[in-house]
Amino acid sequence: MLTFLTGFAASIAHVVTGPDHLAAVSPLAIDSRKKSWLIGFSWGLGHTVGMLLIGLLFVLFRGVLPVEEIADYSDTIIGFLLIGIGCWAIARIYIRHNHGSRPHAHFHTKPHLYPHIHKHSHKIIPEPAHHHKHSHPHPIDHDHEHNEKVKSNALTALSIGIIHGFAGFSHLFALLPSLALPSVWASIVYIIAFATGTVVTMIIFAFILGLVAFQSVVKNQQNFLKWFTLTGAILAIVIGILWIVHPF
Repeated sequence: MLTFLTGFAASIAHVVTGPDHLAAVSPLAIDSRKKSWLIGFSWGLGHTVGMLLIGLLFVLFRGVLPVEEIADYSDTIIGFLLIGIGCWAIARIYIRHNHGSRPHAHFHTKPHLYPHIHKHSHKIIPEPAHHHKHSHPHPIDHDHEHNEKVKSNALTALSIGIIHGFAGFSHLFALLPSLALPSVWASIVYIIAFATGTVVTMIIFAFILGLVAFQSVVKNQQNFLKWFTLTGAILAIVIGILWIVHPF
């Protein structure tokens, strides 16, 4: 139990003290809202897999691999990865803003004896007139569309987590205590605890971000959501640049 708690605590410290970890998840978690926990789970799982892979390669080929050169190169990969995530988030903001400002139509129902669907035509310049058009279009499955977006974000988070864990040789220091334990079983328990703590910590962090984003949508605080998303995107880009210019 002591070994498990030690590994769990070490994983929390490893995740929280790594701004690159939090920056990588933030834009995807904000974009996924109610199901943002899945983003944290996917990234945590991918990060653990990546760390185990690089650890295995280090043990098998430690006399062959140029550790310092690979570490420097991996920091550059992480930097460009974070910049890409930030640019993607900014692009999503731009697309949403343009979609909301263009003339478009949306449908809603009104409580008649026989339900009708009304089409409202909105333009950028408000008009006093308001046109109603009775029609029966095919329903749009917004939940399905959102689920597809979340699945795509989760797969992206998983891939980023694997690259993130695999690319950083500095992550090996977090697993070094497992090599000093007296038995193989104790080492396995430590690694399991470390993996569990990584996933749980990221789930909580991503869930909080997604909850804030979801509440801003529910309360129709679109400006707050826009700036909240923009903040996460800029954070990812800035940390990415720092990781390239001055690796930590």
